[in-house]
Amino acid sequence: MGCTSCSSGADGQPKGCKNNGTCGSDGCNKLTVFDWLSNMSLPGDQKPFIGVEVRFKNGRKHFYKNSENLSLSIGDIVATEAMSGHDIGIVTLTGELVKVQMKKKSHDETTDDLPKIYRKATQKDIDIWQTVRAKEAEIQKRSREIAIHLGLKMKISDIEYQGDGSKTTFYYTAEERVDFRQLIRDFASAFSTRVEMKQVGFRQEAARLGGIGSCGRELCCSTWLTDFRSVKTSAARYQQLSLNPQKLAGQCGKLKCCLNYELDTYLDALKDIPKSDIKLITEKGTAICHKTDIFKRFLWYGYEKQGMNWHKISVDNANEVIALNKKGIKVSSLEEFVVEEHISETKIFENVVGQDSLTRFDKPKSKNNRKRNNKNKARNKNTHRNKKIKKNV
Repeated sequence: MGCTSCSSGADGQPKGCKNNGTCGSDGCNKLTVFDWLSNMSLPGDQKPFIGVEVRFKNGRKHFYKNSENLSLSIGDIVATEAMSGHDIGIVTLTGELVKVQMKKKSHDETTDDLPKIYRKATQKDIDIWQTVRAKEAEIQKRSREIAIHLGLKMKISDIEYQGDGSKTTFYYTAEERVDFRQLIRDFASAFSTRVEMKQVGFRQEAARLGGIGSCGRELCCSTWLTDFRSVKTSAARYQQLSLNPQKLAGQCGKLKCCLNYELDTYLDALKDIPKSDIKLITEKGTAICHKTDIFKRFLWYGYEKQGMNWHKISVDNANEVIALNKKGIKVSSLEEFVVEEHISETKIFENVVGQDSLTRFDKPKSKNNRKRNNKNKARNKNTHRNKKIKKNV
């Protein structure tokens, strides 16, 4: 989804609204919710819901109550209640769909305890808000220098100014407990604002900063993923992925969230597939499972003393052999249950380029070169013949 100013230009390149997160239609922002109830009217005896969802920097959202009955729509910039002073945010959702979002986030659906929306932001409020946001990059750099000077083992990943510029929130990640009491004093004296330190996890840090994953697309956590479920190494084992930490870890350093996307499908397919540690006992010897194709439902077994010779067996045949072994019956050999592969006698090789010559890209020889070569050959023949005549004489 994108606003009209984010459409492509004449040359196909994206224009970009360049509003730095303050898009008027809120259509090009991450984690945007489409209001599918906007065109539906309420029953006559029901009052509109006064709860409003407001978005702040990096997709941070909170719920507020519109106690002043302001005429609000998606994309309006509003001044909201804060612990001290006020904050500036963008309205992302209004009406009955706010109830659904509050229920989804396990929030109380009553609006009594919600903070208030003071007013629609004036031009003065917007100017102050944009001024303090423009200073965030420089202050983040300066704050990292102060933390390094104090020798603290922490990483300040992002900062966020309150809309009125009275408070600054520093988001940091750390593997151990950090004593930042002196750091807060230095920040307060250096930046002349109230300071709040908020520790976030490595996944939350990646979601706030964003980036491009190994799949070539924008990170799921920064675009549409709203909750972080635990990801275990067993998810990679079930999907027969190599347990390589460099490939399984995302930009946050933890296991990729996408390992859980197809896990249920693999678990359903593995229900009737025998485990790889179950051996098949035959009269010829004991066979061990070396490989499993989950979705084609094939297994490859090999005898213990003949590890290089694998036999392709279907899942049904493997379960049949296992059932016989449980009854104490041995089958004669695995060769009885091998699945034969039928190779079609059609074209084994097909030239997709259309030409077989390896020199098809070479430049053809010109006619003048051919004539010159023929003259040289004729001259060499005559010279050789004259030498033979002289010798005979």
